[in-house]
Amino acid sequence: MTKLRWGILGCANIAIRACIPGIQQSQTGIVSAIASRNLQKSQETAAKLDIPKAYGSYEELIEDPDIDALYIPLPNHLHKEWTIRAAQAGKHVLCEKPASLTADDVQEMVTACEQAGVVFAEAFMYRHHPRYERIKAIMDSGEIGDIRGIHGVFTFSNPGDSKNVRYVREWGGGSAYDVGCYPLSAARMLLGREPEAVTTHAFFSPEHDDVDMMMSGLVEFSGNVALTFDCGMWAAFRNTLEIVGAHGRIEVPSAFVTPTEESGNFIVHVKNERREEKVPFLNQYALQADDMAYAAWGERAPRFPASDAIKNLKVIDACLKSARDRSRIVINQ
Repeated sequence: MTKLRWGILGCANIAIRACIPGIQQSQTGIVSAIASRNLQKSQETAAKLDIPKAYGSYEELIEDPDIDALYIPLPNHLHKEWTIRAAQAGKHVLCEKPASLTADDVQEMVTACEQAGVVFAEAFMYRHHPRYERIKAIMDSGEIGDIRGIHGVFTFSNPGDSKNVRYVREWGGGSAYDVGCYPLSAARMLLGREPEAVTTHAFFSPEHDDVDMMMSGLVEFSGNVALTFDCGMWAAFRNTLEIVGAHGRIEVPSAFVTPTEESGNFIVHVKNERREEKVPFLNQYALQADDMAYAAWGERAPRFPASDAIKNLKVIDACLKSARDRSRIVINQ
């Protein structure tokens, strides 16, 4: 079987811990090379993860004719530059979330990929797990009644890591970019429409370059439905989603990361009955890589079009503006 040959642009923890093993476990992909601005670092990572080639610059990897697609896990402010350069070199691009710092930036990235005839995808791995198709089917079936609201949270606590790129405002630091993007994207995906307005409140930490270390928000959708969410990098770990209907609710205890065999399961509550929906233990990163490969080969359209990344950044833009201005922001989609 033909394999999509991947290059990894950087040795970020998310790449080493999750995305590279996911590609290696996929049906369609192989990791052929990795690059770092520190050659020793890329060589050590390549040896550890059994990657054939290591480069000491991003340019060398992009110019490698034996690479078909690039995964970009660089700090957020570098996504735009290297996505455009990769597209111009004819490489398909899987870009770590959030795709960039603003919706306008992402529009430029998507346009560059379209002009080059390459696939662009934002790396929201959780969306590729089939459990979300099942959740959406239950919502659409009417079993829990008309949808009244969604509540999503994603928080963790790591304030002592003073050198973390998440705490550099100019580089796209902050919890909305890092983890808030998950419940925002999940609500949009499950409801199948774009929000109309947002109102948020955030804790901006002077100790962390004034990035939002915690954000809480209300996201308004048509049909009298809203997402309430919170996200944070200085709060106890949580990773949950709840869809509330007129007659029941769906509880997703581990909504975005599923580290164990049973953590992908979810609960349906209808009246006084409780049903656990069991789902297979699948590598979400492998499924994401396979979707990218089939799109790159022209066998099927990507499950999530590139335009979705632009729309998600519009919501994040509005959330950050609302928190800074302490105001309700209408979103023009």
